[in-house]
Amino acid sequence: EGRKFGEFLTLFKTNGAVSKNLVACGLWWYGYNECATMTLKKTGPVTYSVANTAKRVIVIVGVAIVLGESLNPMKILGSAIGITGVLLYSIIDILLSKNKS
Repeated sequence: EGRKFGEFLTLFKTNGAVSKNLVACGLWWYGYNECATMTLKKTGPVTYSVANTAKRVIVIVGVAIVLGESLNPMKILGSAIGITGVLLYSIIDILLSKNKS
């Protein structure tokens, strides 16, 4: 794909929508990474990973609802596994924190 880089640069320079969207996308991605780093510093890696899994499940279900897309059984099963895992992690985390106190 490197041979198409010149074509991309021409498109970037001549099409305002492409350049604005690319810059906006980069800024949003930078913001996301900053938030992720701050969250990781305030929590642990396991908590961050569980929260990230929950976020993905919420996005999948939310997009399906907004777009009116039906969820096939495999998507429902995957979402249920994700939600159950997050729930179990939260319950175990609460129980372990009570034992430490």
